[in-house]
Amino acid sequence: MTLIAQNPVTVSRSRPTPTRPVKRFLDYLFVECGLAGSTVAAYSTDLCAFWDDVAPDGEWRVALDIDDIQGHLINLHRRGLATSSIARRLAAIKMFLRFQHSGGMLRRDLAVLIELPRRPQLLPRSVSISQIDALLKAPDPSDEFYLRDKALLELLYATGMRASEVATATLGALNIRVGYLRCMGKGSKERIVPIGRDAIRALSDYLAHLRPALQNEESDSAVFLSRTGRVLDRTNIWRLVKKYARAAGIAEKFSTHTLRHCFATHMLDGGADLRVVQELLGHSSPSTTQVYLHVDPKKLKEVHRRFHPRQ
Repeated sequence: MTLIAQNPVTVSRSRPTPTRPVKRFLDYLFVECGLAGSTVAAYSTDLCAFWDDVAPDGEWRVALDIDDIQGHLINLHRRGLATSSIARRLAAIKMFLRFQHSGGMLRRDLAVLIELPRRPQLLPRSVSISQIDALLKAPDPSDEFYLRDKALLELLYATGMRASEVATATLGALNIRVGYLRCMGKGSKERIVPIGRDAIRALSDYLAHLRPALQNEESDSAVFLSRTGRVLDRTNIWRLVKKYARAAGIAEKFSTHTLRHCFATHMLDGGADLRVVQELLGHSSPSTTQVYLHVDPKKLKEVHRRFHPRQ
C-alpha cells in the first residue's frame, strides 16, 4: 500500500486511480516535500489526465517527447480550460517529468523545454470598509446560530485566514486571553495570527454561550461546530459568508477569499508594512502579497489634484 493512499484527503471515489509511476511521484510530494493532502490530490487529478493522453495503453514510454506534451496541451485548450488552470497543470507536469528523468524513467529531461504561460495579474476583488461593516452586522441576533456566525465573520476579517484554516482551527490553538490563534496554513506551515478586540469579544460570547450547546459525543476540538455538533467545514463556511454578503446588500461576487483580500487591502491602505501583511497571510514570498499594492483610483485623483502644480 502506498503512503498516498493512507492520506484521507487524497482518496475520492470520483477521482481516477493513479498509475504506479504517478503514485510514486505523489508519495514523493506528500512524504518528502511535505505538500498538503489537498495539493497532492489536485496534482493527482492533473497527472491522471496527462497520463491518459500520453500513455493511452497504460504503458510509460522512456522515449516520451515534446510532441506528446503539446498534444495534451491542445486537448486542454479544446476543453476550454483557462490559462491559469493550464499553467497549474503544466507546473505539475514539469515536476513529474523531472522526477521521472531523475529516476531513469525518461530518457530526456523534457521539463527544461516546457515554458509556463504567463498569468495575467488581476487585482484581487475587494469591497469598502463600510460594506464590510454591513457584512459583520448582517447576522440576526434572534437567529439561533447568531453567536457562531458573528464570531466566524469577525474572525475571518480580523485575521485574513483562509476558510480551510478557520475550519481546522482548534480550541487548543486559540488563546482568547492573549488574543492570538495558532494557524496551520498551506504546506503545513504554522503561523501565529493576532485577533482584534471585536473578534475576541464575539468568540468569547460564542464559546461561552453557544458552542457548549452544539457540542456532543461526536464533536472534536474544532472551534466552529455545525448544528449537528460536527466540524463546520470550509464549504459551509463559504455558504454562510455568501448568505450574509447577500443580506448586507453586497452586489459583487463575494466569498471567504474576498474577505481575505479585504483584510490585506485595508491593512495596507491603513499603512501596514508589506512584510507584516505577508506574514499574517502566510505567504511564502512577498511577490504574492504585492498584488495588493494597488492604488484606489479615487485616491489617485485626490493626490493628483492636491499636489500637481497645474491643478
